[in-house]
Amino acid sequence: MLGAHDQGPLPSPALPLVELIRAKRDGKRLSDEQLAVLIEGVTAGTVPDYQLAALLMAIYWRGLDAQELAALTAAMVRSGRVADLSAIALPKIDKHSTGGVGDKISLGLAPLVAACGVAVPMISGRGLGHTGGTLDKLAAIPGLRTDLDLGRFAAVLADAGLVLAGQSDALAPADRRLYALRDVTATVESIPLIAASIMSKKLAAGIDALVLDVKVGSGAFLKTQPRARALAQAAQAIGAAAGKRVTVVLSDMSQPLGCAIGNANELREALEVLRGGGPEDVWALTLALGTEMLLLGGVVSNAAEARARLEAARADGSGLARLRRCVALQGGDVQVIDDPRRLPLAAHARELRAEHDAVLAAIDCEAIGRAALRLGAGRLQLDDRIDPAVGLSWQVRLGQRVGRGELLATLHYQDEARARAAEALVRQALRWDEQPVTPPPLIHEVTR
Repeated sequence: MLGAHDQGPLPSPALPLVELIRAKRDGKRLSDEQLAVLIEGVTAGTVPDYQLAALLMAIYWRGLDAQELAALTAAMVRSGRVADLSAIALPKIDKHSTGGVGDKISLGLAPLVAACGVAVPMISGRGLGHTGGTLDKLAAIPGLRTDLDLGRFAAVLADAGLVLAGQSDALAPADRRLYALRDVTATVESIPLIAASIMSKKLAAGIDALVLDVKVGSGAFLKTQPRARALAQAAQAIGAAAGKRVTVVLSDMSQPLGCAIGNANELREALEVLRGGGPEDVWALTLALGTEMLLLGGVVSNAAEARARLEAARADGSGLARLRRCVALQGGDVQVIDDPRRLPLAAHARELRAEHDAVLAAIDCEAIGRAALRLGAGRLQLDDRIDPAVGLSWQVRLGQRVGRGELLATLHYQDEARARAAEALVRQALRWDEQPVTPPPLIHEVTR
């Protein structure tokens, strides 16, 4: 149950939106027809922003039950076109992350899964706030097009086995307006609205099933496990109503994922992982999510077989080859894949070293993300310009004992004032202790 509702007479779908606002404000359930009429008006632009904002706030406080959530999401899917991928015989499985610091998993995961016989129609987003977006990382590749129409989207998927694209104007257009208003009305954190936003885009992209990576911890939007589980339940309820399976992985975001933070930096690290190297945690999460995708696709009979196939695709270079093909089909400079040194580099680097001997007990991971923003790696507003070259190289892990003068992180920057501000954020984000600390597990739980 995502919100408590009183029973009582409801307004008809034809009545003004103020009646829907009043009904939801008072805890009443909105009908499928009312939600359909609402989304038709959102898409057509006939619903005023001030009334829509009021309804979003009512939903934020009162919630939506499973039936309302399914109806709202279905109406959002119907607000645009649904990609027709029926000509592709392979199972079509996507993965979505709720976002974190250093989360470059999609860049290596999608090609590895494609190399194992599952098509990956990945609709990605840009970063906003302290988390980085996959589209911003891909933008570090010269010439790469992610604004694909549905025909090109399907063609790349059929050829490469994966496609890495942004949300087309044709897919769930109602979500664009709803998200824009949520961002400026303090309703972004609404669990049912998050779930409807994610699932409407995924269902419109023509998927058969989805793996949802819900981040938990100081660097996540959902910082507690109860809220993360609530999102998992909401997404799975929507999937069930649409006849799609959704597996949810709750993964840790109490510290940066891997070592690289920043767009070109993270792309380099993802390429290292595809070549058999890279940080252990990045590979471990890639392997875990890929295993769930292969299981959903029905191309393996058990988790051990899935892991073996993913490891083989990494070892023989077939995953890297899939990424190379995808980049070529989307107009990108393939030489970057073979020679990551061609990616942009920041003009300056500054090492941050420990000021005393101690154990790293906790990290305000969101503050680390904000430090990357200060350097220019992200945007505070949608029209902010991103510098793909800047970011951080992270060196220390939770529970690690460090000595005075030991390297904690390296800032990659263009502007000295920005670097000073970022350094201050990083140092303030770290909490030290003398006693041993047990770091949290990388994966908290999996719900199938």
